[in-house]
Amino acid sequence: MSFIPVYILILVALILIDYTLAILIDKNQGKKRTLFLVLSIISTCLVLFIFKYFNFFNANFTELATLIHWNYSISSLSLILPIGLSFHTFQSLSYVIEVFLGRQKPEKNLGIYSLYVMFYPQLVAGPIERPQNLLHQFYEHHKFDYAQVISGLRLMLWGFFKKVVIADRLAVLVNTVYNDPTSHSGFPLILATVFFAFQIYCDFSGYTDIARGAARIMGFRLMKNFDNPYFSKSISEFWNRWHISLSSWFRDYLYTPLIGKRLSMKRLYFSLIIVFLVSGIWHGANWTFAIWGLLHGGYLVISILTQNARNKVADKTGLSKHPLLHNILKIVIIFILACLGWVFFRANTVTDAFYILTHLFTNFKASLFNTNLGLTYIEVFLGLSSIVFMILVEYFIAKKSVETLIDKRALWIRWIIYILLIVAILLFGVFNNTKFIYFQF
Repeated sequence: MSFIPVYILILVALILIDYTLAILIDKNQGKKRTLFLVLSIISTCLVLFIFKYFNFFNANFTELATLIHWNYSISSLSLILPIGLSFHTFQSLSYVIEVFLGRQKPEKNLGIYSLYVMFYPQLVAGPIERPQNLLHQFYEHHKFDYAQVISGLRLMLWGFFKKVVIADRLAVLVNTVYNDPTSHSGFPLILATVFFAFQIYCDFSGYTDIARGAARIMGFRLMKNFDNPYFSKSISEFWNRWHISLSSWFRDYLYTPLIGKRLSMKRLYFSLIIVFLVSGIWHGANWTFAIWGLLHGGYLVISILTQNARNKVADKTGLSKHPLLHNILKIVIIFILACLGWVFFRANTVTDAFYILTHLFTNFKASLFNTNLGLTYIEVFLGLSSIVFMILVEYFIAKKSVETLIDKRALWIRWIIYILLIVAILLFGVFNNTKFIYFQF
């Protein structure tokens, strides 16, 4: 609304449509229920299609028409994508689907339902909440809780550290290289790709921490959206740890219906490819995102097909007898595969992505001394140090919990930790109005 006030009507329309249709679904039986569900899905997805995908498909149809000499003259729409449209449309869809499946009673209070869709901490970039987790919290009386306030502020502080100290600093180098990839080869391309892997993680998980922390201060519990994804030992585990609210959404509402009751391997592979193709397109109306999704779908299919062969190799080489070494090798391989996927996710065009992939190891030695990367050597070192620090902190938190590491410490130790984080943000943060990456989705 800050730049296009009329855009609030999009939310108003979606809220009224899904609020009404959910009540009608609950009141009716048989085909009428299905009809109301379909109407809800079509109307919600139509808004998303018009604002996010119409120009993409229209441009591709125009190119196809030109190729086959067909008279196609529909012009593109001059629209700006509303911030967070994909997130709150998916949250609305989950509510209506849950009502249809009988797992959630329709919300009769329009104000409460509106709050569910428009809850400000997670409105623009998630996590995508389910009605079972969030709706009932709006009826609960939330008293001031000192422990919750401290916990929420601490989570927000950590989110700000990941965003402005790590993500926004790495973004300088990533943008320099990826916005002009043909001017680089070898080491800068590798460094920018690895930096982007941590930039997007710290940017998005940082936002999630801030959102969850803000909600926690007010007494609300939002779901965890990230769980150390770069420690994953398989692609399926990676997607159980990365953007959990979206991954579980696709699993429950797209993958499960596609699989059906009669499971066959062909249907399993087809379903995986479709789900990840849709996931890629959900992120953006660009072929780069579609390829990124297909690549991850292909990873999963190949991992299933090669499972037995990989187990035999591990047994014959003796890796299976050294689980620590085996697990480290798995983590490294999954991280490399994820980085290859991130090339398509970050590249401005498919052509740029293929250039980067084919020039990762060309002119490698000479490129080590490339200083035209947007960051000085000291800033690169600071970025790497911040990444290592963040990994260690989140690793130990996952192992021992925040309560064990911080809450049980003496008050003066806790305050030293908080002050050091604040000082690090003020001294080493990059404050250049860099937006959160997932705001564009």
